[in-house]
Order: sequence, then structure tokens, then C-alpha cells
Amino acid sequence: MVAADLARQPGGRLLLRIEDIDHSRCRPDYLRSIVDDLAWLGLGFDGAALLQSTRRAAHDQALARLAALGVTYPCFCTRADIAAASSAPHGATTRYPGTCRMLPAEAAARRAATEPHAIRLHAERAAALIGPLLRDDHDGTRHPADPLVAGDVVLARKDIGVGYMLAAVVDDGFQGVTHVVRGRDLLEATPTQRLLQRLLGLPHPRYLHHRLLLAADGRRLAKRDRAETLGALRQRGVDGRALAARLRALPPCGADLFLPPNKLESAAPNA
Repeated sequence: MVAADLARQPGGRLLLRIEDIDHSRCRPDYLRSIVDDLAWLGLGFDGAALLQSTRRAAHDQALARLAALGVTYPCFCTRADIAAASSAPHGATTRYPGTCRMLPAEAAARRAATEPHAIRLHAERAAALIGPLLRDDHDGTRHPADPLVAGDVVLARKDIGVGYMLAAVVDDGFQGVTHVVRGRDLLEATPTQRLLQRLLGLPHPRYLHHRLLLAADGRRLAKRDRAETLGALRQRGVDGRALAARLRALPPCGADLFLPPNKLESAAPNA
């Protein structure tokens, strides 16, 4: 609702992008479900939806440009390797310890020619190239952005090619995105995306990170935790426009909103 309302200000547009680059998790019918959910909530979008999978050539070009700048390196670590090497406590985000960053360049190139690998951003080297980094918020304020906060993130995966972090930055520039509205759970991704924008010479959108809807136990509502989907609410006859109106009335800042399990429809006065 926040994104839709912001886009409906004079001269604004609400864009729909389907981030379907992970072919192992995406299906064509998911697009129809997303469009149906938006219509049910009374939220339309402008123009045709952009399928991110159609932008692979542009993503690959951006990756090649970063490689030419010397700010990428191949990573041969598995998730198990990273978890074993990390000292992060249980439940915390596991930050990559930089294992493959230490490999001699020639040895890494030889391995990359024959072994499956991911491509990571050398965050320290990239940060040294661009200098101090700032993040612009939607209200016009500017804040320091630490380009090292997320570490050496994956830019391309061995199974799907270029990943979300780089693809989103490239496609924001392609679509002329001026404002990005997303949950505060992605706040840590913003400095890395600002870093990539500077490296690639792309425009700098303004950001709004809204609070989250959380289950009673403090977890965010997600399919992997069996949270009820918008489609399920729609099929049960919940009034989508009333739900949107109730959520729109909630303060945009402050503490996250806790909801009992499977009780999202209680936020709609006419549900």
C-alpha cells in the first residue's frame, strides 16, 4: 500500500517486476497469482510487468563490467563450508568469512575454468574505488551507508547465473525507478546496492523501508513458515479492499505489527 500510494502522487507510476531469475523456484502461474492479488487489494500497476528473466544479457554485461574493475572473485565454497567457518550465533545472519578472497588470482582462475563456482563482490576493494557512500531516504534526508555491512555478497550463483542483488540494481536503472519501497528486513541490502549503483554509473533511487507484519512469535509472515497467503485469504472470501484500507491506516513507522497466527484477516474491518 505504501508503494502504491507513493506512486499515485502526481507524475508517479507503480511498476511491477517479476524477479524470476531463479528458474528452480519460479513458475508462469505465479505471475497470474500476483496480478490477481493486486487486483483483489485494489492496487493496479502501470504498463506491462517486466520479467527479469528477459534481462539476462544486461545482467551479464553488468557482471562483466564489475569484473573489469577488479571487484569480483570466484567463490568455490558451499553453504556448509560457510556455516562451518562462520562464528555467527544461531539465528544470526551468516556473513561470508572471505575464504576464497584469499586465493591467489592465478590459482582461482585455474579452478574457475573447471569447477562450479559463484561470483562474489570484493566489498573492500569496491568501497575503496568509490569512497564515502550515502543513502537517500524518501523524505529527502541523507544517511551514511556502510558498503561493508553485508560483506562480500554473491553477485552470480553457480546454478542460476546473476542473482537478485545485482539484477535488481541493473533493472531499477533500466526501468527508471526513483523510489524503492520494501520491508526493513532488506535494509542491510541497501548499502551494497548503493555501492553497485556507483560502480555501474546507475541512478540512485530513494528508499523507504517499512515495518513488517509479524506472527505472534516474532517471525515475519512467510510461506516457509506456513503463513496464510493473500490467495488463500481471497479464496476464503476476505474483503481485499477493506484489508488494504485497514493496513493503509496503520502508522508507517514504529514497532513492527504483531498478528496472531492465521489472523491477518482480522485487520480488515469487513472481513
